[in-house]
Amino acid sequence: MTVDLLDFAESGGCSAKISPKQLEEFLKYLPVVSDPNILVGIDTHDDAGVYRVNDDLALVFTTDFFPPVCSDPYEFGQIAAANSISDVYAMGATPVMALNLMMFPSARLPLEAYASILRGGADKAAEAGLSIIGGHTIDDNIPKYGLAVIGYVHPDKIITNSAAVPGDLLILTKPIGTGVILAGQKLKMAKDENIREVKTLMKSLNSSAAAVMRRFGVKAATDITGFGLAGHALKMARAGNVTIEIGLEALPLIGGAYRLADDGCIPGAAFRNLDFVEDDTFFAEDLNYNLKMLSMDAQTSGGILMCVREDISDEVVSALREEGMSASAIIGKVTEKGERHLRLINNA
Repeated sequence: MTVDLLDFAESGGCSAKISPKQLEEFLKYLPVVSDPNILVGIDTHDDAGVYRVNDDLALVFTTDFFPPVCSDPYEFGQIAAANSISDVYAMGATPVMALNLMMFPSARLPLEAYASILRGGADKAAEAGLSIIGGHTIDDNIPKYGLAVIGYVHPDKIITNSAAVPGDLLILTKPIGTGVILAGQKLKMAKDENIREVKTLMKSLNSSAAAVMRRFGVKAATDITGFGLAGHALKMARAGNVTIEIGLEALPLIGGAYRLADDGCIPGAAFRNLDFVEDDTFFAEDLNYNLKMLSMDAQTSGGILMCVREDISDEVVSALREEGMSASAIIGKVTEKGERHLRLINNA
């Protein structure tokens, strides 16, 4: 039996997240936890929580899951697992173990599809060097898959979204446009080679980016997922009380993404992200509209946005490219806090 997972979901991947504006409202209802061993909590909206076990070890804990982004169950498992593990890499940690999270319509999908999703996740976890040691499954009309992941990091070597320093330059490790391409796939507007490129990027682990950050002592980073480049950059700027300026013409783009945006193929998630950032963002008057919306585009298993000292920035980009992240590029800078936390201009 041939299964197309895209028949089971209207929105998939990180585009299925609730809007960041709604999320901020929800988080207000969570109680503030007071524990000196919690090194990173929810207050800065970082990629994962961090708990200190002792002077030499801290646990990084995160979870992520979403509906299908592709037709093939095995590829879906790979992509969802890579996305779930990414938060651990974004904080400079090493993933160690994980639990499966699976929602599966058992009356509508064959068990072979279920097994293929789990096999894809297990193979990607093995590539990352972590063990999946269990999990939980419920019956649900829309298939969803992801992981709860634990990683190890030294308490003094945590990379956070709150450590950006004025004078740092911004480096992005993967091109953007997954949301636009995936929407174009559903509308039969995206070219096959662009869809293949997107799937390859989404399956690509951010392990090499984490290794480069550790090598160069990077202190501030975040991974780019459902809130888009602009949304995650704004969260980073607010967490560090700085202003982040991005030059949109420097953005690395997935092939076909600009064309699709120009043809009006802009997913609803991009407009939700725009609603989140616009009150705290300066938009240049001559800003390219397509690039503006691509900066809002929800990414699935996107790249790492890192803040790097200017004097080592070229060396870091070279190291990233040598590790296979050929699209890595300097896209902006960090400045002292200005009138707005985020500035989007054509050229930084």
